[in-house]
Amino acid sequence: MAKNLLMTSSLPSRTKLLQLTGVSLYNVSHGFHEEDVKKKLQQFPGGSVDLQKEDNGIGILTLNNPSKMNAFSGVMMLQLLEKVIELENWTEGKGLIVRGAKNTFSSGSDLNAVKALGTSEDGVALSMFMQNTLTRFTRLPLISVALVQGRALGGGAEFTTACDFRLMTADSEIRFVHKEMGIIPSWGGASRLVEIIGSRHALKVLSGALKLDSKKALNLGMIEEILQSSDETKSLEEAREWLMQFINGPPEVIRAMKKSVCSGKELYLEEALQNERDLLGTVWGGPANLEAIARKGKFNK
Repeated sequence: MAKNLLMTSSLPSRTKLLQLTGVSLYNVSHGFHEEDVKKKLQQFPGGSVDLQKEDNGIGILTLNNPSKMNAFSGVMMLQLLEKVIELENWTEGKGLIVRGAKNTFSSGSDLNAVKALGTSEDGVALSMFMQNTLTRFTRLPLISVALVQGRALGGGAEFTTACDFRLMTADSEIRFVHKEMGIIPSWGGASRLVEIIGSRHALKVLSGALKLDSKKALNLGMIEEILQSSDETKSLEEAREWLMQFINGPPEVIRAMKKSVCSGKELYLEEALQNERDLLGTVWGGPANLEAIARKGKFNK
């Protein structure tokens, strides 16, 4: 969906979507009225989305609704958008770990909200809201990893695809259960899944509502690694250590690198090259570049 919208715009407008902070896919011109959706979601309380920002440039985003396997209440969907906006403005940030509280990731949407938002118009509006939020999440200039403990089901499985990488504990599972609910993924999960594992495997996973344990997910290329520990604290530390290898460096360089990859994924080649050029201008001759040249460490680790 994001790529289709980009393709219908002029070249400068498509590039602008990635260069500007806080630009969403949908607005009133698409029939999307965000404030109306927010008012409806506010009616379904429960749980929270918590953000901890560490001095090392890593953020820990926790889905916290353990009594319902960290299902997204309406309020949690609103809080997720708030945290995304906060992360968009965290200039010292380099990486992000997304996890669920109490050793499980997320079971998707809270059924109380799903039942109340029963019309097709409600469903489409919610889809547009969550696609907006998760597209902005995907475009964050932070390298993100989903730490999957326990179960990631439905919308929870979709959220994992919005992260750059995924790690699983040995006894965890990812499952797109949408078919069993009589629907299809609507938070952008199907489109992102195709990018991650290819259309053939994505069709099997979605149409079969396949249970992906850690070994199957690894074989499919859905995840990067199976963590050694299933303990909540130890697995978080493993995920932190895994992420550190990719964010070791100045924030401005890591963030520009992530932006460059996003443009390469979403834009035409000519646009992506121009965006890469512009991003280079933000770091060439900068403190990190000059320091690296001074120590003559271009190819040395």
